[in-house]
Amino acid sequence: MIRKFFAAIILTVLMAFAPTAQADDYFEIQGHVSGYGWQEPVDNGGVIGTIGESRALEAMVINFRGGIKYSAHVHNIGWQGWVYSGDVAGTVGQSLPMEAVRIQLVGRSENYYDVYYRAHVQNYGWLGWAKNGEPAGTQGANLRMEALQIQLVSKGEHFRRDNRPSFYRE
Repeated sequence: MIRKFFAAIILTVLMAFAPTAQADDYFEIQGHVSGYGWQEPVDNGGVIGTIGESRALEAMVINFRGGIKYSAHVHNIGWQGWVYSGDVAGTVGQSLPMEAVRIQLVGRSENYYDVYYRAHVQNYGWLGWAKNGEPAGTQGANLRMEALQIQLVSKGEHFRRDNRPSFYRE
């Protein structure tokens, strides 16, 4: 009886300090693509947008209960303000491509996860991986972002970043 009591207390304490969300269960991203509209959401590690179709990624929504903010650099607008989980970054119905993004975890989730993301950009293809609020894409080059991939990774877990730059500013 006493053993079960202490086991229950230990389990309660461990759960109190555990991450509030599991990346694969609570993370999804959805993109708005020129000529197509909103795509179906994809899970952690998935790709939004298109590759090889010359279509602009115009907006995105990220849903993550653990806490996330993100911002888009939009053609003819520049960097928009930060928005939070479930909000739209970019534009819808204005035919303005996103050119770059920044994504950053907030709250307790930033203690447990890193967020990696990379942009597929007109004339360049896939750029290198950005991390935790760094810009990914281009600024001032008038090049549309066509796709975006995001990977939420547990702190301390190895993630292979290549040596390619994640961002170009003209």
